[in-house]
Amino acid sequence: MTSAKPLPQVLSFGEALTDLIRSGPQSWTSLCGGAPWNVAAALAALGLPSAFGGAISSCVFGQALWQASAAAGLDLRFLQQQPPERPPLLAVVHELSPPQYFFIGEGAADLFFAPAALPKGWREAARWAHFGGISLVREPLAQRLLTLAGELKEQGVRISYDPNFRLLMDSRYDGTLERMSRLADVIKVSDEDLCGLFRCSSPDVGLAQLQAWNPQALLMLTRGAEGAELFHSEGSCRLRPPALKVVDTVGAGDASMAGLLYSLISAPEAEPARHLRWAVAAASAACEQAGACRPTIAQIEAMLERLKASP
Repeated sequence: MTSAKPLPQVLSFGEALTDLIRSGPQSWTSLCGGAPWNVAAALAALGLPSAFGGAISSCVFGQALWQASAAAGLDLRFLQQQPPERPPLLAVVHELSPPQYFFIGEGAADLFFAPAALPKGWREAARWAHFGGISLVREPLAQRLLTLAGELKEQGVRISYDPNFRLLMDSRYDGTLERMSRLADVIKVSDEDLCGLFRCSSPDVGLAQLQAWNPQALLMLTRGAEGAELFHSEGSCRLRPPALKVVDTVGAGDASMAGLLYSLISAPEAEPARHLRWAVAAASAACEQAGACRPTIAQIEAMLERLKASP
């Protein structure tokens, strides 16, 4: 008799959705996405037993997400398929430069995610839980996830948070932003996130507020082609990427989040600069491939060598 597969220690909660991207005047391309789902899949690609906790439709788009989750090596016990009458969550990207998009998801399957239906014993096995994306805007799911994050934090699970700003996050999101920022052990934001979330022209305004809310958090600020800066208890460190042949930047932020978490989990006693190198290397590796790719350990290690050789 075989024993049951161990429950994963690393979980990512939120939305899995379908990106519908306009690829021509009368043509569209569909891709599996959603920031929390991307982070879970990226962690699995790095060899960490991971799961995405969320709900999807059982329609054609949901089936694609299920198959992509299986192919990524995610623990499918945490993915809840809803009846086909509950529609999928869609992100319609009708312009790419600059990006213009809207979401379709009234009554969609993601809203019906039920933490109580997750596998027995999962809370005891959990060590890290990641939250973010538009799931924290979409009620009643948002309140359910906020409650879950608080419960997990109380039991000693480490929390990471990437708000991943979208236009849905107006002043009504302010309370959620503060609550998640205060809960989080690790926060990742970009310059653009800060300006959007805090409705300000300078990211320094938002950065100062995050640090005031949670001075103990490890906070990574990504700056696009300028690299990233990691703020920690003893100061900060900053790193530029090496010279890159950028194919696109889709998924680079999620890759950097996964790289940072992988380093924190695999080498918890390492210096902050080491964790930042892994984050920047993961994002850089993603930028040299098309789409929201998931860099492998080998690709990130190769990028780490290029970082060493950079001036």
